[in-house]
Amino acid sequence: MQTPTPRTRVIREPQRGVYDKETAYAILDEGFICHVGFVADAQPFVIPTSYGRVNDTLYIHGSAASRMLRNLDKGIAVCVTVTLLDGLVLARSIFNHSMNYRSVVVLGTAAVVTDPAEKLEALRRISEHIIPGRWVDSRLPTEKELKATSVLRLPIEEFSAKVRQGGPIDDEEDYTFPTWSGVIPLEMTAGEPVNDDRLLPGQTVPSYALRYTRKR
Repeated sequence: MQTPTPRTRVIREPQRGVYDKETAYAILDEGFICHVGFVADAQPFVIPTSYGRVNDTLYIHGSAASRMLRNLDKGIAVCVTVTLLDGLVLARSIFNHSMNYRSVVVLGTAAVVTDPAEKLEALRRISEHIIPGRWVDSRLPTEKELKATSVLRLPIEEFSAKVRQGGPIDDEEDYTFPTWSGVIPLEMTAGEPVNDDRLLPGQTVPSYALRYTRKR
């Protein structure tokens, strides 16, 4: 169990705070879009991007020309968040409506990956995190493409997770209010793959695309 820092301890609804790596890593491994928050020139920015996890490290994908990469490689503090939405919770009162969710916040200082071998491996990990099996089926990046792409390394050291599960919680006097109350479950599902118009003859949909899922 990770001991929360004053910055990562959950203040509002503290009973939802979770501080063990197993829970946090399961959330990170199921999601594939993170939001990276940072301040540049006194202006806050939050940038969505893809990522991958390797043990206790997050690798964050970006363009070498992006504002995020131009600033984060200077050692600016970041806040990375990942959120999974599991359901809409409909209470009897509007005030007590909620959502079931799982989220992770990671704080720290990210560094640009400069070693070519680590960078290529990080890109492979990000690709495999999004859709396992695709890396070996694709053309690998050229030197020009690698130069145009940057990868950030962020140690997962200061973090917390927050989880809300279950049904609505109403005020006692509202349980007699005559309206439906409950949970609408939500989940991400993949549709049937659609062939590209210029697909070469004989190319069939690979199994990892036919059976794609975010469940791990």
